[in-house]
Amino acid sequence: MKHTEERPYADPEAAARKLVEIAASVEAVQDGRIYIERINAPFLFKLTGSGSEFGAGLKHAIERGWLQLHESGTYVKLMPSSEDLLARK
Repeated sequence: MKHTEERPYADPEAAARKLVEIAASVEAVQDGRIYIERINAPFLFKLTGSGSEFGAGLKHAIERGWLQLHESGTYVKLMPSSEDLLARK
């Protein structure tokens, strides 16, 4: 008997891919900047991901070179390597 349901974004790789997908669908404001709340809100509220899943996914996407987080933490930029990821979808 299972008492908990499977979390689709418990795997950092899956969460990172979804964050890149969300970031690609958001219009950048200036110099390719995407405000962090523009990817945070859909992930947390529409997809019902958790804060720890968001953090792990963001960290994974940065480590893989898919996203670049500004030192202030207020925005991210899609990196060229993320285009290959999106093309495979």
